[in-house]
Amino acid sequence: MTTMQDVAALARVSAKTVSRVYNDDPHVDPATRARVTAALESLNYVPNTMATSFRTGQSAAIGVAIPDIDDPFFASIARAIEVRAREEDMAVFVTSLGHDGSQEQSLVESLLRRQLSGLIIAPIGTDHGYLKRWIDRTPTVFVDRAPDGLTADSFVDDDLSGAVMATEHLMELGHTRIAIIGDSASIPTSRNRLEGYRDALERGRIDFDESLVVLGVLSRDDAAAALRRLMALDDPPTALFLSNARVSMSCVPVLQQMKLSHLAFVGFGDFPLADAVCPPVTVIDQNPAELGRQAIERIIGRIENPNRRYRRRNVLSVDLVVRESCSPTEHHSTRR
Repeated sequence: MTTMQDVAALARVSAKTVSRVYNDDPHVDPATRARVTAALESLNYVPNTMATSFRTGQSAAIGVAIPDIDDPFFASIARAIEVRAREEDMAVFVTSLGHDGSQEQSLVESLLRRQLSGLIIAPIGTDHGYLKRWIDRTPTVFVDRAPDGLTADSFVDDDLSGAVMATEHLMELGHTRIAIIGDSASIPTSRNRLEGYRDALERGRIDFDESLVVLGVLSRDDAAAALRRLMALDDPPTALFLSNARVSMSCVPVLQQMKLSHLAFVGFGDFPLADAVCPPVTVIDQNPAELGRQAIERIIGRIENPNRRYRRRNVLSVDLVVRESCSPTEHHSTRR
């Protein structure tokens, strides 16, 4: 495939001059323009905008690595990045990392070998030191989950405060047996939300009960097993804190199938139709689109102003959206 350097060599000019002619810069000398135009036509050159940005001299593509493109939360992040990237005439490469942290490095480095302008990653691994050799040449921003073993920009939600808010809301309704259902304990968001849950219980002078903590829920089957385990306790929960939108989407249909309508519950993260299912789900409302927008703005800022100082860790606030999935303990006791 013909490159811009091939055209420059034939026309005896620099690659930058080829760029200026191709983009119809009026300040190019007419004789030089004619020579470059002839070389362009002779070599039938077509620029690969997926690999080259004439404006910056860097690749016109952003890499986005997220756990699961099917997850509405991460899909919203990716969509916001794509919208902003389109304004900069940049392509976006999206890869799903899955949930096996041992696979992260190979998948991310495969993406980085495309010579990206920048990388936005919601990691699944526990050590991101492997990115040290890449980060100086490829601006890198973490979203949703901060890096471990690496200093890098990150945009995350206030997981701890959101978990406190969710748990305290259930406590204010009179619940003292509150279970938490989450995914992997190795993920920072899960750890932070578990910490917030424990903090809220401590503030309310409610003893932490390990039997009310169920992690590793990634599917409806996992959710069903978790709920069967919880409801088999001698003193089962009257309320649930579901630690992310994926867990909520797994648990809601199972709660209906198992006829557990007496359980109050709050989910961390809104999700499609959360306000339309029965009952509508009370949530800690995140703004994944804003995470995506801020992440790509930081990438663009790093490209255009590589020496500028930025705040590395950025925490976005979350809000409680009250719907009908929560009600006082008196209400639940009448429905048992």
